[in-house]
Amino acid sequence: MVMARTAPASAPVTASAPRRSVALRVLVALPVAVSLVAAVAGGLLRAGVSLPGEPPGDWLGQAAVGHAFLMICGFMGTVIAIERAVAVKLRWAFAGPALSAAAGLALIGGAPVFARALLLAATLAFVAVNLVVVQRQRAAHTVLLLVGALAWAAGSAVHAVQPYAGAAIAWWFAFLVLTIAAERLEMTRLMRRRRGAQPALTTMLGALLLGAALLLAWPRAGGVLYGAALVALAAWLLGFDIARRTVRAQGLSRYMAVCLLLGYGWLALAGAAWAATALGTPLRDVALHALGLGFVFSMMLAHAPVILPAVAGVKLRFGWPYYLPLAVLQASLLWRLGGVTLDASALAEGAIGNAAAIALFALTMVGSALAWQRAHAARIQRKPHHHAAENR
Repeated sequence: MVMARTAPASAPVTASAPRRSVALRVLVALPVAVSLVAAVAGGLLRAGVSLPGEPPGDWLGQAAVGHAFLMICGFMGTVIAIERAVAVKLRWAFAGPALSAAAGLALIGGAPVFARALLLAATLAFVAVNLVVVQRQRAAHTVLLLVGALAWAAGSAVHAVQPYAGAAIAWWFAFLVLTIAAERLEMTRLMRRRRGAQPALTTMLGALLLGAALLLAWPRAGGVLYGAALVALAAWLLGFDIARRTVRAQGLSRYMAVCLLLGYGWLALAGAAWAATALGTPLRDVALHALGLGFVFSMMLAHAPVILPAVAGVKLRFGWPYYLPLAVLQASLLWRLGGVTLDASALAEGAIGNAAAIALFALTMVGSALAWQRAHAARIQRKPHHHAAENR
């Protein structure tokens, strides 16, 4: 998920897509939505929620087994690749998201080997796109974006050889974390940073990658290092991110800052749980979902009001309803990860709440688009009356 710049709080979120790429984005949008729905359904099944469906071996069974594949690669990775393709304005750049979207469909359709091959090809194409980005703008954050792309490719290569290796998921998460860190690093240029802040960030992210690399041969050492790097990154973001200032603003800027700061708290928890899991504590669900839902999805909720207009060419009107799915996500995740010690059904109930938050946010985005259209139509209707009054 590539983060876009924060829009002024007083203005509606607007963007226009290049016409030549609209058709390509529409073609990719449907399989991306299918991957998201399948990933959510598979996650619910894994959490013990009974869903209507056919016996194991159908699409629902494939979605449960490939939950991480669909959510991180088929959905999030494809969305990031689309945004990057739009940014470089090259038609061939859409090969990556088209392949990763097709990989999600192939997995759901019961062709996991073909899906893994498609995904590996997609990530290599994505690496090529990021090389273009670095060539056009050589900066610390663009280099981090390239390293993130390489992490996605590394995870996909591991997954192609060892489909059930946990190291693949660690590499995939590293891709998302590096992408977010790169964009936040660029935003910190608006703030005065203490000397050593950027080298410290580089060291943390290097430790994260080293931890992922160690997981196959030395899972305990790799897991502890990986988790410690996540905790350190959370501290860095809380200390240096511009969200500490914009949380005192109004409108969209404040909403985004709230999402970011909450996400950084989940990132710290995820890192601690990841390290504890490597040492034998049964906190795997906390590690994975504090990171994937608490951190990454909070980032997505924060930036979707800006990313979606840039990617899809729609215009949105920000309002207080955006806080509703954010609140549902936070509350349901707290119950899922903490309430399970009090009630065995908390895992399933929390997962249902997580799914409801995602659905509610989708409805919020649709409502936001309709609200902008109504407001725009009202402005157009008022203009003739205004000019007529001036003429009188």
